[in-house]
Amino acid sequence: MATTLKQIEASPANYPDAPAGLSAAAAALDADIIWQRIESYIAHRWTDREVIWTVEGSGDWSASLTPATVTAVEIWQDNTWAATTPDASFLGGFDLPSEGPYRITADVGSGTPPAGVLEAFRRLAEYMADATGGPSGAASQNTSIGPITTSYDRNPAWLAKAMQLSGAGDLLRPYRRA
Repeated sequence: MATTLKQIEASPANYPDAPAGLSAAAAALDADIIWQRIESYIAHRWTDREVIWTVEGSGDWSASLTPATVTAVEIWQDNTWAATTPDASFLGGFDLPSEGPYRITADVGSGTPPAGVLEAFRRLAEYMADATGGPSGAASQNTSIGPITTSYDRNPAWLAKAMQLSGAGDLLRPYRRA
């Protein structure tokens, strides 16, 4: 089986629009940052961009991102990249005939995000916008003014675990990488 050595994914010209119905705090966040977090978690893309994979070894190979339209397959021969046309694989990718290495270029991304993905965006944005839980990065804080005391405790990794703790990760399971 062929092995992907490297993947270079270009940034898209733009990301899908943020879904409607966000709170003012969530709508104020940069939507591109939220889409980038979602895309780092899943294999599906909804906006077009170029992806180049460097692959080594013979056998079956399929693109790790979807939807992908392969535009070029090249093999490294005589110190240069030469165009080649490998056979199709029964798994939906290519059956690479020799050790390569190969350079596979594709246009990845199209369509409109489904409702579940837009809900994952909403949950993640609302979670990230929640500033009521205390200061960012603080594990705990106690404040006293005279006889009044307030306490705050939060896992210091709350933002790093936002995908799971917001519930967005559960909605994105159908789009996870295999």
